Amino acid sequence: MKAVKVTEHGDTDVIEYGEYPDPEVGRGDVLVDIKAAALNHLDIWTRRGMPGLDLEMPHIPGSDGAGVVEEVGEDVTRFEEGDHVAVSAGVGDLRMDDPTLDPNFHIIGEHVTGVHSEYAALPEENLIPVPEDVDWTVAGSSALVFQTAWRMLIERAELDAGEKVLVLGASGGVGHAALQIADYAGAEVYATGSTEAKLQYAEDHGADYVCNYEEENFADWVRSETDGRGVDVVVEHVGAPTWQDSLKSLTKGGRLVTCGGTGGGNPETDIPRIFWNQLEIIGSTMATPEQVDDVMGLVWDGTFEPAIREELPMSETARAHEIIENREGFGKVVVRPDSEL
Repeated sequence: MKAVKVTEHGDTDVIEYGEYPDPEVGRGDVLVDIKAAALNHLDIWTRRGMPGLDLEMPHIPGSDGAGVVEEVGEDVTRFEEGDHVAVSAGVGDLRMDDPTLDPNFHIIGEHVTGVHSEYAALPEENLIPVPEDVDWTVAGSSALVFQTAWRMLIERAELDAGEKVLVLGASGGVGHAALQIADYAGAEVYATGSTEAKLQYAEDHGADYVCNYEEENFADWVRSETDGRGVDVVVEHVGAPTWQDSLKSLTKGGRLVTCGGTGGGNPETDIPRIFWNQLEIIGSTMATPEQVDDVMGLVWDGTFEPAIREELPMSETARAHEIIENREGFGKVVVRPDSEL
């Protein structure tokens, strides 16, 4: 089969598209004919390399994808040939109440072989049924960011209707999902972006107030818009460049919920502000199978929709990485096997 391959950690020149051994289908695995897949910032970090990430090279990246079941292992009970499925990339012990807390929890595409390939053999528990009327672009680009944002807001931050929520980078991957989920939950939504097009997208998808963070400090803007009060919840996924202002944006007793640090993972912090204002700092990673089912049902019925900035053949995956790194446009970048185009 053809697959995207990262040959070593580095810049985009380490990405190749070429022949790769066909995947082996284990007893509990499902072989999926991939129709569409998508990139996340996670793919950028995996390609560059991260502390503690020890991958066998070449590595197939990709944590988002969807396709048609081609074959099932003999122990598989939930799927059969011809079913439409999408990938849910978190792998944890399903005997636990919350598999994301499994000490051995890992992510398909980051820690093990991903799905940016013509075919992928995946554990049956990491697949989500997809209605046949759902477009492949939607099915292949939604699961990682929508499950992440759903768990952040609904489960971890326990967002209530009427609360004020600040969503950073509201047209990005997690940001655009969090924006829609916060609006769906009945929150008053404050959103940041760097261009008028991104701010317009945010307003069209649930933002009540928008701020161009290139032109003004978003913490000052939040304080001004809320008469000095601040917001109840900040959705934080940028890290070092925004961390201090995210804390400043919170009201007393507010909650900052974070799922990553795309701008840097080791920010300076303000301990006196945290304890004096009794702030909560909440970490969140992926979602449980039940949470995935809850949010993806709302994607499949059109309540939530992924923003798509570009669709490319997998042979141009290096270009897809550049689009994300250079912050060109907004929304998800989708790649499809060249044989599908």
